Amino acid sequence: MYKVFIFVIIALVVAVISEKKNDNEEYTSQYDGIDIPKLLANRRLVLGYCKCLLSKGACSPDGAELKRVLPEALEADCRKCSKKHKHGARLVLHHLIDHEPKCWKELEGKFDPEGTYAKKYKHNFTLED
Repeated sequence: MYKVFIFVIIALVVAVISEKKNDNEEYTSQYDGIDIPKLLANRRLVLGYCKCLLSKGACSPDGAELKRVLPEALEADCRKCSKKHKHGARLVLHHLIDHEPKCWKELEGKFDPEGTYAKKYKHNFTLED
């Protein structure tokens, strides 16, 4: 199963990205204090982000920003993501695969139908970092 593109998606959820002027800058650290396990324990919230990303439901401002920047982040290897963002993304990735497989498959189908990003990021798929 290709699991990796969600790694980037959730790095962005954690970061709630704002556009940057310089490619050397990282995504905002404004949300670095989020308790990821607590967030993941709230299924309603997780599924809300999923519906937003799939254009099946309303988006919060954070979700809308994530949806807007996700394609660029996938294409750019998440180079603006900090280590903290990447670790949070890995936690969410594992959660979606293990606990929300329907959401995972739909996101994968929408954002990586050819498996391009899964192949590209496969080497990054571990919880360590």
